[in-house]
Amino acid sequence: MENVSLFVDVQNIYYTTRSAFGRNFDYNRFWARVTAGRNVVNAYAYAVDRGDEKQRQFQNILRAIGFQVRLKPYIQRADGSSKGDWDVGIAVDMMELAAESDVMVLASGDGDFDFLVEKIKSKYATSVEVYGVRKLTAVSLINAASCYTPIESSLLL
Repeated sequence: MENVSLFVDVQNIYYTTRSAFGRNFDYNRFWARVTAGRNVVNAYAYAVDRGDEKQRQFQNILRAIGFQVRLKPYIQRADGSSKGDWDVGIAVDMMELAAESDVMVLASGDGDFDFLVEKIKSKYATSVEVYGVRKLTAVSLINAASCYTPIESSLLL
C-alpha cells in the first residue's frame, strides 16, 4: 500500500474554483479519490484565519475529514492590500515530509510550486500529483507534476 501525503492550498483552491465555476471544492470527494487504496501519513490544509464563525466551521469540517489545519493570520495592510500566503510553509512541509511518502498530492494551481515539485521528484524519487483548475493552473506546475488532474464538476459541490 502506498504512503500518501496531502497538501491543500485552501486559498488558491477556494478562489480558483469560485472564479472558474462559481462553486466550492468538495474536500470529501477529493479525500476519497486521493486516498483510495493508500495509507495517509500526512494531510495538511493551509488556510488564512480571519477569525469569523463560518471559517471556524469550515476548518472543523476539514479536521473531521482528516486534515490537520494550519492557520496563518489574515493581515490587512494600511494601503488596503492584504496578505495571507502559505507558499513557504507548504514548501517547507513538503520537503521535510517527502521521504515519508511514496506519493505527495498538492492541491494548488500556483506556479511557484513547480520547482518544489521537480526537486521532490528528483531528490526523493517521490511521485507528486497535482490537482488544480485547468485554466487557472500554471502550465509549469502541470508540466512538473508526475500526474496532473484538473478540478472539474466531479470535485465540486
